[in-house]
Amino acid sequence: MDTEELFHRLKKFERPYVSRQKTPFWVLIGAILSTRTKDEVTEKALKKLIEYAPDIHKLNELPVGKIEKLIYPVGFYHTKAKNLKILTKTVLEKYNGKIPQKLNELLSLPGVGRKVATLVLSAAFDKDEICVDTHVHRISNRLGLVETKNVLETERELKRIIPQKYWKKINSYFVTLGRKFCHPRKPSCKDCPLKDLCPYKRCAASKAK
Repeated sequence: MDTEELFHRLKKFERPYVSRQKTPFWVLIGAILSTRTKDEVTEKALKKLIEYAPDIHKLNELPVGKIEKLIYPVGFYHTKAKNLKILTKTVLEKYNGKIPQKLNELLSLPGVGRKVATLVLSAAFDKDEICVDTHVHRISNRLGLVETKNVLETERELKRIIPQKYWKKINSYFVTLGRKFCHPRKPSCKDCPLKDLCPYKRCAASKAK
């Protein structure tokens, strides 16, 4: 597949709400909330949280119960609320209130896995990383870019075949593509801007018969 053409067609897509946050702190919090949660639910919860506690100091002052109410109904909101409470305290005490810019340091924070860490590095700090979530994994395989079984394999293969200048953009483009067209169960292949490039549309057509 012509990767230049692929990214040319997707460049008009707006960056997802989490990636558009103004500070690394809120990109991180949004990314944590987004895990196992629909994008529209994440957006609403993050907006409520920012409105009530607009910075790390305000969020650190909130009891866990209040955080739970603000972020509900994101997936695993009980656990995420506890993690956010510990995370804010850790960042304030260990990193002087600033989100670390190293992968291993981000991964040491509660509730932060590889997907969250790479999103923060690419979206908040403009580092050349590929954030592979379920959208990126699914779409990369449907497009035939990779043939992988898990997100770690997908990240490794994408880094091998995609020009580095596009690494930071893959997540934003594929997340938006996944929300608008390339749905997990019933993709809107006929409306997709990549329909003439993607082999999956033929699979979808044959299954519909």
